[in-house]
Amino acid sequence: MQLTEIYTRGKAFFEDKEFGSLLNYVETGFVSRNDRHILDRFTFRQCCIDAGESDTDCRVLGVELATPVIMSSMTMPIPAIAADGLMQVAEGLKIAGSLMWTGTPIPANLDQLVATGVPVAANVKPLSDRAKMHADIERILAAGVTWLGLEVDAGVGTKIADREMGFECKPLSSEEISRIKESVAIPVICKGVLSKEDAIKCADAGVDAIVVSSHGGHTLDYLPHPLQVMDEIVNSVDDRVTVFVDGGFRRGSDVLKGLAFGASLVGLGRPILYGLAAGGKEGVAGLMEGITRELSRLMTMVGALRTDAVRRGILISR
Repeated sequence: MQLTEIYTRGKAFFEDKEFGSLLNYVETGFVSRNDRHILDRFTFRQCCIDAGESDTDCRVLGVELATPVIMSSMTMPIPAIAADGLMQVAEGLKIAGSLMWTGTPIPANLDQLVATGVPVAANVKPLSDRAKMHADIERILAAGVTWLGLEVDAGVGTKIADREMGFECKPLSSEEISRIKESVAIPVICKGVLSKEDAIKCADAGVDAIVVSSHGGHTLDYLPHPLQVMDEIVNSVDDRVTVFVDGGFRRGSDVLKGLAFGASLVGLGRPILYGLAAGGKEGVAGLMEGITRELSRLMTMVGALRTDAVRRGILISR
């Protein structure tokens, strides 16, 4: 299946499903509209003479990947799409040479997902019951994951349309983040950073990476698209942390824009769901491979032959 067909079939699958509402956005839906508006503000500076063959392979925080396109953190509604949906996603991402990132609830079969051989990152929420949060961290570590993620933007829970979810949360402090980092042997990543102030606090706490993200539009209304704050964030941390990004990315052209703003990896959320719904693990693999092929073609034509060679100068603001 081509990407357009994957998206068409995947979206159609959710139309008459009750759990399809989980794909909605908080309150007015501004975040969704703004995502596309901001991504479409940039065009490419073509520099193709003497271009060579591009290479999308990358190494990030010790992990070798065939693509800088990864799964954004989520668990729901994957099991509702298919009983073995999480395993199918893991296997599809492994085929594509990508990385899986689970959210909450923590998958009961997390260790089995890890056993597939795909690199797995797993998130915890900042639960008000900190003892439970730390127990969740221990459970994640015991499963043998590659990275630990902290949802720093879920301090007041999440919200889809008018429905509040994840009530039992409170914001993490800089000191707590620092203590978690000191107690964990694997890379720690703070997900949901949208300001230079929070980015600096994460860097000061010693974390390995941050994800510039609006949490799939499930936290606050009228948040900016990550690209609106990427410049200030990347400049503020000054290479002290690795930067990832997600938020409305759908095609290889979107991924290239994320890389141009300084991201090492670009996450996809809803597209993973569409790929799974459209074709199981093959749909997930096809989605990731299709976007990576688009990215590779574009990289050649803008003269950036490696993912770490993509620069801000390839973009023209409309």
